[in-house]
Amino acid sequence: MEYLSVRQTAEKWGISTKRIQFICKQGRIPGAFIIGNSWAIPADAEKPKDERIKSGKYKKNR
Repeated sequence: MEYLSVRQTAEKWGISTKRIQFICKQGRIPGAFIIGNSWAIPADAEKPKDERIKSGKYKKNR
């Protein structure tokens, strides 16, 4: 199986490297694993759905 780096995946999906690292840390990319301090992401992995709030309305629950 072929793996890509965070930088290669960021270029492929059109999002930042920090976002890729955050998604990997959450475990939302199946098959991604960490080697030392770098993530290895399967080349055939699909971009996960963006789960951030896009409405602009943030609600604080206290």
